[in-house]
Amino acid sequence: QVQLVESGGGLVQAGGSLRLSCAASRSILSINTMGWYRQAPGKQRELVATITSGGYTNYADSVKGRFTISRDNAKNTVYLQMDSLKPEDTAVYYCKATRGPIGSWGQGTQVTVSS
Repeated sequence: QVQLVESGGGLVQAGGSLRLSCAASRSILSINTMGWYRQAPGKQRELVATITSGGYTNYADSVKGRFTISRDNAKNTVYLQMDSLKPEDTAVYYCKATRGPIGSWGQGTQVTVSS
């Protein structure tokens, strides 16, 4: 099972940018899908963006045009570039690796967007 460590969260003003990183403990070449999810206080965890091993991306409607997911297989790392941040983007952001029926989660990184 792969271990995931997220970083890059923090406090930013509305309209600002952050880049999150998710570092895997081993090669992600064999991992079908890497994704970012988020959970705001009192709400369920929701999908933000995913990227397959072939580079196909998928985004939640709420972040389309503002967030970009990418993966660097050589560095075993997945990124989430977040631009034009809004207060409603405030949440703990989690990285997930999915290989077949097995999913592994990171511990999360807090993103807070002030108005």
